[in-house]
Amino acid sequence: MRQKSILLVSNYYPPERGAAPNRIHIMAQALQKAGYRVQVVCPLPNYPTGTVYAAFKRKVYSKTMENDIEVHRLWLWPSKSTNKLVRLLSMLSFSFSLKWFFLLKRIPSQVIVQYSPVFVGFTAVWWCWLLRKKTILNVSDLWPLAGLEMGILQKGWYYTLLEKMERFCYRKSHLILGQSEEILSHIVKQGFQSRRFLYRNLPAFAPPSVNETPKKLPIKIMYAGLLGMAQGLSKILAAIELPPHVEIHIYGDGPDAETLAQPKNVQVIYNGAVSRETLHQEITKYDLAFIPLINRIYGSVPSKIFEFTRLGLPVLYMAGGEGGALVSENKLGWVVPVQDFDALQQFLKQLTLEQVEAFPKQEIQQRAIAAFDFERQFSLFLKELEIL
Repeated sequence: MRQKSILLVSNYYPPERGAAPNRIHIMAQALQKAGYRVQVVCPLPNYPTGTVYAAFKRKVYSKTMENDIEVHRLWLWPSKSTNKLVRLLSMLSFSFSLKWFFLLKRIPSQVIVQYSPVFVGFTAVWWCWLLRKKTILNVSDLWPLAGLEMGILQKGWYYTLLEKMERFCYRKSHLILGQSEEILSHIVKQGFQSRRFLYRNLPAFAPPSVNETPKKLPIKIMYAGLLGMAQGLSKILAAIELPPHVEIHIYGDGPDAETLAQPKNVQVIYNGAVSRETLHQEITKYDLAFIPLINRIYGSVPSKIFEFTRLGLPVLYMAGGEGGALVSENKLGWVVPVQDFDALQQFLKQLTLEQVEAFPKQEIQQRAIAAFDFERQFSLFLKELEIL
C-alpha cells in the first residue's frame, strides 16, 4: 500500500519556540505517527528574535530529516520590527521563496496551510488552487480583523486588500480548521460553506505527576510566552501596582522583552527565554499562571490555557472571549475582564494563599486532561482528512 503524503506550510517551526511553532510541530508529529509521509516548508528559523539562528546563517535553503519528517527551510528577510512596512517586506520575502518551492518541488495532493500571516497563507492557498491540490486551512487567528482590534491595522485600501485575500483562502480551501468556535462562526457569517472542524491548539505531551507543596508567601505568578504587542505585558504592569505579597516571574522573548528586562519593581523578575522542557520544570515553582491580552481579539483562545493546566497550574485569565468561558466552565482558575486594570488590581490585592489552595494542582491537571484530549481530537481530524 502506497504511503500517504502531506505537506504542511507554516511561517513558524522548531527550533523556534512558542505556541505558533509548537502547534505545527505537534500536528506534523501526529500525522507522521498516523502513517503519513510528512513534509514541512517554513522559513529559516528567526522567531521571535527577528534574526536567523546561528546554525542557519548565510543559507538560502535547508533540507533536513527530523524524526522522519522532511523539513524544508527557505530564505526570508527576517525582522521583528514594529514598522508595518518592514514587517510586510519580511512576510513578502518568505512568500517569494514559497512560490519557487511550489514551482520546483513535487507537492503532495493534500496541503495543510497555517493561516496567518495573511500573505503567507494566501500565497500557499493560491498555488494549491493553481496546482489543484486539496487545501486544509488551519486558522488560528482572524486576520486582518485581529490586527484591527489590536490597533495594528486601520480600515482603508490595505485592510480591504487583506480581507479579499482572507476570503480567497476560505473560498478555495476544502477543509477549514478553526482553533475556536468564534473563528468557525466568523467564517459562516462571511457566507462560506466550506467544511469546518474545531481543532484547538491542544498539547500532546504526557502529563507529568504533580506534587502538592505547602503554600507560602509571596504568591508567585508566572507569565511565559511571546512578549509582544498583543499580550501587552509591560503596559499591564505599568497600569497596576503589585501588592507586597505578590511576585510575577516572566519567561519569553519578543518586542516587549527589552522593556520587561529592566523592571522598575523588584517584584517583577524577568528570566529570559528558556526551552519548553526547562519551562515545564520551572512551572512547578509557581502558584498560578497569568494569561493576558491587551485587547479582546475575536476568535483568539490562547493555547497557554491548555498547556499550563495540563501541567497542573491554575490560570489567571485576562484575555476575554471564548478562553474565559473555557477557564470558568472547567474550573481552571480565575477570569478578569480584558483591559479592566482596576479589576486586576483588586484581584491581586485580595489574593490569598487560601484562594490559591482552593485550586489544587492535581485537580486542575485532572480537569484539563479530561476536557482537552488531543488524541481524541486528532482521531476525528484524521477521519476528516480521509474523506477529502
